[in-house]
Amino acid sequence: MELKPKAVFDYFGQINKVPRPSKHEEKMIAFLQEFAKNNNLECKTDEAGNVLISKAATPGMEDRAIICLQAHMDMVCEKNSDRVIDFTTDPIESYVDGEWMRAKGTTLGADDGIGIAIAMAALTDPELKHGPIECLFTRDEETGLTGAEAIQPGFMTAKYLLNLDSEDEGEIFIGCAGGVNSDIEFEYFAQEIEEDYVALKVTVDKLTGGHSGDDINKNRANANKVLARFLHNEFNKFDLHLVSIDGGNLHNAIPRHAEAIIAVPESAKHEVRSDFNIFAAEIQDEYHVTEPNVEFTMESVEKPETAIDDITAYNLIESLHAAQNGVFEWSQDIPNFVETSSNLASVKMPEDGKIKIVISQRSSTKSQLDCICSVLAATFTIAGADVLINDGYPGWKPNPDSTILKLAVEKYKTLFGKEPKVRAIHAGLECGLFSEKYPSMDMISFGPTLRGVHSPDECLLIPTVEMVWKHLVAILEDAPKR
Repeated sequence: MELKPKAVFDYFGQINKVPRPSKHEEKMIAFLQEFAKNNNLECKTDEAGNVLISKAATPGMEDRAIICLQAHMDMVCEKNSDRVIDFTTDPIESYVDGEWMRAKGTTLGADDGIGIAIAMAALTDPELKHGPIECLFTRDEETGLTGAEAIQPGFMTAKYLLNLDSEDEGEIFIGCAGGVNSDIEFEYFAQEIEEDYVALKVTVDKLTGGHSGDDINKNRANANKVLARFLHNEFNKFDLHLVSIDGGNLHNAIPRHAEAIIAVPESAKHEVRSDFNIFAAEIQDEYHVTEPNVEFTMESVEKPETAIDDITAYNLIESLHAAQNGVFEWSQDIPNFVETSSNLASVKMPEDGKIKIVISQRSSTKSQLDCICSVLAATFTIAGADVLINDGYPGWKPNPDSTILKLAVEKYKTLFGKEPKVRAIHAGLECGLFSEKYPSMDMISFGPTLRGVHSPDECLLIPTVEMVWKHLVAILEDAPKR
């Protein structure tokens, strides 16, 4: 398939050669600064590492209001278990699969590398007529929105902002959820394992995963919850020990993989294996539509000398099993729109006598966000854990009377002969933070179609990139006057 617009895909190819994990965007910052220098564009970088590149209006368009094109530099770095890659040094290897672009065993980085590429193409297209343009590239969107949070009033001067970080072509977003993370910590001590016990490693793998906001309503299994459910069943049936547990990685990704090592009486080993096979079949049946590739394995491993003490292990397993995960409340104003949700994102043992859990909560209603946080805090506090709820990030209140929205809808109808969908999204967008710092800024968000974001299944629908480009060009060429 021909990749159009050529300039956009050329820039995207260059971007995917630049390592850019969240909080490690130094090489991407340097790449953008060099791009601005080579194209004689004004560029400034703030203390947080956000980069703003500006271009003057084309002749005759000086009376137009400044429009900012905005995308984030970092990408979610997820890979399949058999893929060897160092995301801090190695490029992303993309390939074309029919109408889709994918990566070899990793996230593609189109979230939001394709947004950066579109902005870069707009800055360098000699045929594009436009008013003054600012392009803002922010750091660390994926793990805390800290780049957008650090933006200071006055860094941007635009009246309008076009966020290029949405994932469904034909949809224009005018609002988003706010969210927080809950950091939960159990302390444990090492307990000796009896001589007549054997060790088994239990693994749940190859779940679909996805974005913990935009995909939370799609009935996908959470690997941490599936594993906790099996452990709950067996620990309430046999005298078992929990040696270790590990699942998930990122707060904004639905966990695809989780594993645990358990110690079981040798006399119960075969029954535990039988239970596991039955359990696996039940989960495969329950999730036969959304999890067609799920894999369950149980294997014998060398028995360690110690395990997590029984009381902590019991409290951990029971609280993980009880923890709210998935949709918590549906919107009463917007049909089929998730208002509040939680994602049991990760369970880790960092070898310091502690077990650390991260749960991500989102809501478009502040009171409901407070409610889900308190529900989860109660679940784990009762179990003896310490719970810390961070400050989080704000939502973005929809403005259906937006000037830039009306222009975008009009141009879309003219170009494609149909109405775009105007909606809010159950995910964090940087627009929520911009609206706090720049309350008079008029914003919308749109972008090409992506699927499987935040997972190695991430893919970009190639024809929609050209559609978004044409839409953007039409908006810029008829930008509102000052």
